[in-house]
Amino acid sequence: MEQRAPRNRTLILTSEETAYYSRKLTTLDRPVSVKQILDRTLCQDMLSAASYLPEQFVDLLFVDPPYNLDKDFNGRRFSRRNQAGYLEMLEMWLSPLIRLLRPTASVYICSDWNSCGAVQLFAEKHFHIRNRITWEREKGRGAKTNWKNCSEDIWYCTVSDDFTFNVDAVKVKRKVIAPYTHNDGQPKDWQKEADGSFRITHPSNLWTDLTVPFWSMPENTDHPTQKPEKLLAKIILAGSNPGDMVLDPFLGSGTTSVVAKKLGRNYLGIEIDRTYCCLAEKRLGMAERDKTIQGYADGVFRERNTVPNVNVSQSQRRLRFASL
Repeated sequence: MEQRAPRNRTLILTSEETAYYSRKLTTLDRPVSVKQILDRTLCQDMLSAASYLPEQFVDLLFVDPPYNLDKDFNGRRFSRRNQAGYLEMLEMWLSPLIRLLRPTASVYICSDWNSCGAVQLFAEKHFHIRNRITWEREKGRGAKTNWKNCSEDIWYCTVSDDFTFNVDAVKVKRKVIAPYTHNDGQPKDWQKEADGSFRITHPSNLWTDLTVPFWSMPENTDHPTQKPEKLLAKIILAGSNPGDMVLDPFLGSGTTSVVAKKLGRNYLGIEIDRTYCCLAEKRLGMAERDKTIQGYADGVFRERNTVPNVNVSQSQRRLRFASL
């Protein structure tokens, strides 16, 4: 097993854990009811799994497919195609999922700049596009002859004009730069707290408050394209209600299922790689004991590098900054 630095909190699996969590996984070989796949991780190809799933049981679909890049996923390689070829892949992957969606379902599809054109064409064909979210991925390699690539997109769609969007659940707590006051000196649409002045604002389609999981964060795994729990929290809180069903057909190391569980939603995750499935199950077990989501507390999302409690030492504050 790889030797890691003492402060490295990346989740790993022992051989005993892999054997244990493997027993929790499910593989479908016949049609099933919703009850049979409630809060489960399916370890198999998503196309074969989808063919056995019941119709119209999903309230929120989160799709994070391989982007149109040369990428290795624990030994499974995806090779870059032209835009037409990638659109064909999206049709093959995602069209079978449409029958699983309730008429009121919301759909979020991830992409990068190189694959967003094909994603838009697919989404326009099958759904109502509501918005395109761009989020800042602060990691990324610099280039001498190009702009540093540090953003990704999420296409927000719905099946119909009847859908869920809980705006009050995803408001953002921002520091006030210019604390304007009324004539009587009272704060104008902001409030002063022990650790500064803040305003609760409506969420926009530009997300700059996220941190990509890294080695010192307890949610981090070795999955190469892991999304932050905070990102999924925004989507799940906005697009579903407690008890709704959340489906992720490219589950990876389990972030969608973990956040759904923490927020009181039902979930179903599909992932072809057994190691990633076992990591998802390990994280789901941890979520039974710890339901915190870094950067989200007391019903609001906070900006990156801000903390809600000033009664901590400077060393503690630096550690908390690193994890938000």
